[in-house]
Amino acid sequence: MIRTKRVYDPPAPEDGARVLVDRLWPRGLAKEEARVDWWAKELAPSDKLRRWFGHAPPRYREFVERFRRELDGNGSAQRLRELVATQTVTLLYAARDERHNNARALLEILGLG
Repeated sequence: MIRTKRVYDPPAPEDGARVLVDRLWPRGLAKEEARVDWWAKELAPSDKLRRWFGHAPPRYREFVERFRRELDGNGSAQRLRELVATQTVTLLYAARDERHNNARALLEILGLG
């Protein structure tokens, strides 16, 4: 099972492995408080793509396609698939928009969501 959750929401036992998929550490959040098991910076969009998207919902579809191209051949994507096959995984993100963010895009790109 895989799910997404804002990193600012309190950790819960049902989260399983907590994987942060943002390139930047979330503002104002202590590492101990976040309880991140794997900070997968390599599964986050590039800084250039992140800035272009700007969390603008009308750009989301194009963002997903550009992000897909960036992830092509990324070995960490396979590591994530293997992790999901063995346990519950929660992809953590900092964005306020729960529907238009890189964690949701990652689920879609990898066919996990």
